[in-house]
Amino acid sequence: MRITGGTLTGRKILCPAGEIRPAMDRMRESLFAVLGDLSGKSFLDLFSGSGICALEASSRGAHPVYLVEKDPIKVKTIFKNVSIAENRIECKIQSVELFMKRSQFEFDIIYMDPPFPYKFHKDLIDMSGKLPLLKSGGLTLIHRPKELTLPEKIGNMSKKDQRVYGRSIVDFYIKQ
Repeated sequence: MRITGGTLTGRKILCPAGEIRPAMDRMRESLFAVLGDLSGKSFLDLFSGSGICALEASSRGAHPVYLVEKDPIKVKTIFKNVSIAENRIECKIQSVELFMKRSQFEFDIIYMDPPFPYKFHKDLIDMSGKLPLLKSGGLTLIHRPKELTLPEKIGNMSKKDQRVYGRSIVDFYIKQ
């Protein structure tokens, strides 16, 4: 895997052992093009896996950047990968749901990439809007399989955009 844009463009990162479905280079490049300049924006990468999306955000100027991954097998690789970032990336090794409930920080952008068999996509979006986790007007992006459909409105979150990448879809929800 390689970083597709920003100050770290072209840098390769390691893929951790265990079950992982890293976001495709083409998909990441497209998503971050849609997001535009991230200078001065805070970014949260949930279900981080390798840390690639946190690195993409940091490479494009986002700060602070946090990532959350509960799989201890991936930790060593994540720490190696994020060590190339120019600014510190905060790594939280715990369940996404626990982090969301306990976080005291508000983010401009939240990127969620749960495993495809995960059953609580709608709940995650709802939590991101209800908890003091996402700033007003902030975006939650969720990567999901094409077979799963999500409503246009979930709590105080409204679907703003959607991008299709083969059998993957990324929905963009904005906090009202």
